Amino acid sequence: MNIKWYGHSCFLLTNDEGVSILTDPCPPSVGFEIRDVVCDAVTISHEHFDHNYIEAAAGDPVIIRDAGEHEVKGVKVIGFPAFHDKALGAQRGNVMMYLFEMDGIRILHAGDVGDQLTREQIAEIGVVDVLLVPIGGKYTLDYLEAREFANSLHPSVVIPMHYKTPTSTIDVDDCSNFVSTVQDCRIHKLNDCEASIYQNTLGEDRVLVLDPYVERIEEDQVKFDL
Repeated sequence: MNIKWYGHSCFLLTNDEGVSILTDPCPPSVGFEIRDVVCDAVTISHEHFDHNYIEAAAGDPVIIRDAGEHEVKGVKVIGFPAFHDKALGAQRGNVMMYLFEMDGIRILHAGDVGDQLTREQIAEIGVVDVLLVPIGGKYTLDYLEAREFANSLHPSVVIPMHYKTPTSTIDVDDCSNFVSTVQDCRIHKLNDCEASIYQNTLGEDRVLVLDPYVERIEEDQVKFDL
């Protein structure tokens, strides 16, 4: 399967058969140009403006906002409710975490989760191979809390999201503190927006740091005024 990070909490997950799901698309005001993304479905973790910009998707994809089990062209998607804050949702409301089963790999997109999981939630979610987790703090888990959250689920691969990058406008921390806390893991800074992950090469205790996607202009499209 392929994971492509568009920035913030927005990923495009694509299985080997080409079925693709876009997560939490954000508008240009957040600092990322996400548009005309071809996908079969879009998941929305909650209705804050920086997570529900369905206009970024092309065509007429299935929109998933609810808890429970869904299926998109053979891909299972399961929604798990969680809290956006440490006050049982009293401050920022609830969020949805989505578990995707693709090519024998279980990927959990933790949305804007702001609190640790209970034992019951951990048991209900089950095995997580790849965890997409917010680390920027202020509105979500911070870098230390994200490490604790990951440790509770024991994923093979952790990919941080929802943190400050050079173009983003949301006032959260960057990923440097998080990276400094996971030095006992194998850290891969890919200098790319996407990675292919296979069931037989998952490994253990890996952290993948992606760069957000930047739309590139082809050379033959560039015009100079001379």
